[in-house]
Amino acid sequence: MRRADRLFEIIQVLRRASRPQTASEIAAKIETSQRTVYRDIAALIGQRVPIRGEAGVGYVLERGFDLPPLMLTPDEIEAVVLGSQWVIAHADPSLARAAVDVLAKVAHVLPKGLRDVVDEPTVGTPPTRHRRATLDVDVRRLRAWCREGRKLALRYVDEQGTTSERTVWPFLIGYVSTMQVLVAWCELREDFRYFRTDRLLAVSFLDTRYPERRASLRRRWTEQRETEEAERARGDQLGRGVGAGGRRAMR
Repeated sequence: MRRADRLFEIIQVLRRASRPQTASEIAAKIETSQRTVYRDIAALIGQRVPIRGEAGVGYVLERGFDLPPLMLTPDEIEAVVLGSQWVIAHADPSLARAAVDVLAKVAHVLPKGLRDVVDEPTVGTPPTRHRRATLDVDVRRLRAWCREGRKLALRYVDEQGTTSERTVWPFLIGYVSTMQVLVAWCELREDFRYFRTDRLLAVSFLDTRYPERRASLRRRWTEQRETEEAERARGDQLGRGVGAGGRRAMR
């Protein structure tokens, strides 16, 4: 790996990290030696990259530091292209237009040698065959309410045809195959719930802010999902163990 690429990768490792990174952790991620990491970080600090380090703790990149778009690698550009293609094909019209604008901006700032990665990418998503029916729900406004942490009053019909009315705390719009799903904390069930946007019969956008921070809600939801997935995995392992024991007993 060239030194310039290595310096860039160190910055990327620190930017992605949610906690301080030790020299050994950085070295493992970019496949080099700790000695090289120490030398490279010293060079970056000398170039006024705001990296802070503490013995026994690790290195952190101070917030607010950014690199110009010219530093994007071909793989990173294609990741943006692929994600934008999917959004254009599957998201609501407002988000699709934003994805088109993102691709145009990326192409504009790239050096000439990299523009072909946007114009003629080696990645792609097939066009969706079945476009969603036009919804009465304003998905763009749903996303705004998620960002602002405001409550929604919903009238919803489930797959059994049962209608219910809920007040929810929205924090995420999910995309599952060809469906849009509103993820929210439900005051009625006192738990996280998923609401397909094509089953929303009515939505009232309330001015009331919900009492919990959106980031905190999302963190609790993520932790709950991880716990449920771990329990399912343990159940599957137990089931396989019981099955194997039964087969051994029959021999």
